Amino acid sequence: MSYPGHVRAIAVLGLPLIGGHLAQFAIGLTDTVMLGWYGVTALAAVTLAGSYFFLFFMLGSGFAFAVMPMVAAAAASGDDVAIRRTTRMALWLSMAYALVVMPALWWSGQILQLLGQNEEVATLAAQYLRVAGWGLIPALIVMVLKSYLAALERTQIVLWITLAAALSNGFANYALIFGNWGAPELGMMGAAIASVLSHSVSLVAIILYALFALPHHSLFQRLWRPDWEMFRAVFRLGLPIGLTTLSEVSLFAASAMMMGWLGTIALAAHGIVITVTAGTFMIHLGLSNVATIRAGNAYGRQDRAHMARGAVVAICLSLMVAVITSIVFLLFPKSLISLFLEADDPALGDILAIGVGLFAAAALFQLVDSAQAIALGLLRGVQDTGGPMVIATLSYWAAGIPVSYVLGFKMGMGGVGIWLGLAVGLACAGAFLMFRFWRRSIIKVGQGAR
Repeated sequence: MSYPGHVRAIAVLGLPLIGGHLAQFAIGLTDTVMLGWYGVTALAAVTLAGSYFFLFFMLGSGFAFAVMPMVAAAAASGDDVAIRRTTRMALWLSMAYALVVMPALWWSGQILQLLGQNEEVATLAAQYLRVAGWGLIPALIVMVLKSYLAALERTQIVLWITLAAALSNGFANYALIFGNWGAPELGMMGAAIASVLSHSVSLVAIILYALFALPHHSLFQRLWRPDWEMFRAVFRLGLPIGLTTLSEVSLFAASAMMMGWLGTIALAAHGIVITVTAGTFMIHLGLSNVATIRAGNAYGRQDRAHMARGAVVAICLSLMVAVITSIVFLLFPKSLISLFLEADDPALGDILAIGVGLFAAAALFQLVDSAQAIALGLLRGVQDTGGPMVIATLSYWAAGIPVSYVLGFKMGMGGVGIWLGLAVGLACAGAFLMFRFWRRSIIKVGQGAR
């Protein structure tokens, strides 16, 4: 396939995936915006709670992400049995994981205070998580089924289901946070209830689609029967993916903790900027998923040339998006921040003062963040997860976090220093992961073809 052909194929497959990720992101964005209208303390608490929840969610998502390359490779060889076995055992692992980590969500208040967070904000965050935490179970199941459908290149239905969940979350938030349409005014607890409802809507919709659109896969028949061989295979591939993702998510969670040490205003500003940058990252994540699927198909066929051309196109498209978003962050930071707060909010001036600097730092790490995201997607496509886990962990925690702490506190740069440390960690990961893919994975596929 030519380079223009790869661009068309990535666009057809990727645009619905990007839209689906953006719709999923809209759920968190709605919480942040509406709670920002409700109050700065509520915004700071949901920022902390969201980072904490996301950490556990992304670790558990490793089993869902493992489904994508495994099902893509099985689909390339026409093996419906392997598709069914992979997806079922990923469901088993995801449900088991969710039940194991629920206590950490239930007792999050004590944990957050031990990590040095403000008592009032930590208490509010814990109240939110005791409700929103129950959404982890349907959310992880949905992630597995989304990966299953995406690997089969049924990405449009993933988009529509996620859009339906985002809309239901928005309406429920509007009713339950502020007490509109006759509903009780529940504030943060209303946002938590709305979050669980949106995950449940997604779960029902995606199960119904899988049952009626793909009955030949029989995903849910005798679901209770174990398949220990495939259980181990999904676990071996999924655990390193989960730990890799955890190391990245925990980098941002740690940055939220450090911003919390700077105060409620700094944490609220961080929450706004991290929300916007998370939105732009959804585009890179969608392209990364496409890279995984197409690399997985090429890997199943042992087609090195196809994989290399597809990788170049995915990298270039992601880089273009990163350049555009960096320009927006540098030119319009105040406009972006003002979307999250009322014009007469007494904290607006202080949050703007901090947020403008954070957006400048965010513009810097857009480029390196896109590189590491695409590299991870490509490596997952060739089912290479152990090495990337080590690279990511060392980059984020041996480089990113220490630099954030030194710049932010020892050198007195505050929030901007913390964010520059994030850029350093992401840059290290992007460079080494790209090197691994081009010097190891492409050669590996070529040797397999011979």
